[in-house]
Amino acid sequence: MATKSFLKNIVIKDKKSATKFIDALEKAENKKVKKVKINKLSENVTDGEQIRKIFK
Repeated sequence: MATKSFLKNIVIKDKKSATKFIDALEKAENKKVKKVKINKLSENVTDGEQIRKIFK
């Protein structure tokens, strides 16, 4: 998920928009989560030089 999508400021200007927003939140709350299986090895990288090499 992109960071921008959940850091967005939401401005609600009328009752209809507020109702739609609340309905969307309630619908999202009841959604089931998909389990994700990771099939690749990973490691934590904390060294600055290693991070630079990865994103070069």
